[in-house]
Amino acid sequence: MARVAIVTGGTRGIGEAISTSLNDAGYTVAAVYGGNDEAANAFNQAPGIPVYKIDVPNFAVCKTGVAQVVADLGPVEVLVNNAGITRDGTMHRMDPESWQAVIDTNLVSCFNMSRCVIESMRER
Repeated sequence: MARVAIVTGGTRGIGEAISTSLNDAGYTVAAVYGGNDEAANAFNQAPGIPVYKIDVPNFAVCKTGVAQVVADLGPVEVLVNNAGITRDGTMHRMDPESWQAVIDTNLVSCFNMSRCVIESMRER
């Protein structure tokens, strides 16, 4: 059985390259995405890597999403926290909602996804 890897932000850009490289190396990859259904579906058709829509800043959604990946593919052995967004702007032009979105996606999501896989990783 191939080792299972989750790649957040895994259907576009650097995440797409990571997902594809892991797949080519023999991993079973779950490519996680947040909102661009069209890009995720196109990605899913090309390499045949399953995609999972998971709102990574939301812990409860991460927990449910990781459980679905495990049910579909098996225990997760590799997690690549690649999801990230940019809301460029100088501080005096950035609103609190944009700041929070960046923190939630780029930082909180790393905790959420890691927390959802750490116990089973530790057991193995």
